[in-house]
Parts: sequence; structure tokens; C-alpha cells
Amino acid sequence: MRALGASRGEKANLRLRDAAHAFERERFEEARALLKPIAEAAPQAASVRELLGLSYYRLGKWSDAIRELSAFRDLVRTTEQHPVLADCHRALNRHREVEELWDELRDESPAPDLVAEGRIVMAGSLADRGRLADAIGLLSRSQRSVKHPQVHHLRQAYVLADLYEQAGDMARAREMFRWVMAADSGFADAAERAASLT
Repeated sequence: MRALGASRGEKANLRLRDAAHAFERERFEEARALLKPIAEAAPQAASVRELLGLSYYRLGKWSDAIRELSAFRDLVRTTEQHPVLADCHRALNRHREVEELWDELRDESPAPDLVAEGRIVMAGSLADRGRLADAIGLLSRSQRSVKHPQVHHLRQAYVLADLYEQAGDMARAREMFRWVMAADSGFADAAERAASLT
């Protein structure tokens, strides 16, 4: 944080490190308190704006998270936090913004796990608006060819199973929860959800 000068920059870097440790320990209010003054003093510090935005997100402060994560996006020109940003907009019922962020993320085609997270948020936005068939279609298309599931595949399948259950298709919901269990028997509460549908 060169803009703050050597002495203040060093102190800010120490605070950023402390904030990162607090965030890792899920002490999000502590992280927020450490980061906010740095973000105000050095608004061009992308890593500060990103971590502050994520702290606000974990605290459920959607508008504050949007402000910080949008600043991060503008500073770095990345889609890295688009799923989180979209989820904040979804929480505020701003579904048009969710769709715009999903389109940007999909067009950019970054890492598969990042696209999967964005897809999950987009499906949730569709479901929020009563468009369960569209939500299911969005997730089911990307699940078809998974042969060696990773965590993002399991998260996506779990959400898909939940959507099937919401839509009243208990057989498919049970099948998807069992698919998740077969890949990772301890994943979330998939075993309990599958058992409840038998």
C-alpha cells in the first residue's frame, strides 16, 4: 500500500494480515473493523476491498458487500467474486443484476468451480421467482457428463436435488442426493435428505 507511505503502509499491511487471520477464523466483524479504515485511507487497495466485501457478505450486509466487491471488480477487472456479488444482489431481490453477472461470468469462462458457483446462484435466483423448471434445466445440463465429481459438482448436485424436491419430483431428488452420497458419504446432510425421501 504505497499510497499510504512507508510507515503507514507497513501498519496497513499488518492490519490486513490480521484481518485475513480473523476472516479465516470466521471472526467477520473483527475483520471488517480492521479493514474499513484501510479501505477508506487506500481505496485503490484491491485486496483490502475484496476481503472487506467478503466480510460484509458473511455478516449479511448485502449493500456494503456489493459496494466493496464492485470496487474490487472495477480495480482488478476480474469475475473472481461474481458469484458472491450475484448472491448479494439475489438477497436484495435484484434478479436482473444476478442475470447480468451470470452472463459476464459464463462469457468469461474462468475456472470450472467459479462457474459452478455462479450457476448455483443463478439457479437460486430463478427458483426465487418461481421458475423451478428453468433452475433445474440450468443445473441438470451441466451435471450430465460428470464422471469424476469434485466439490463444486457435489454442491451443484445437492442444489439440483433440493430443486427437484421443491418441484415435487421426489424420485429424481432422491437419485441426486444418493449420487452425492456415493461420491462423498459425508457431504452436508445428503444422506439424511435421501433417507427422508424414501
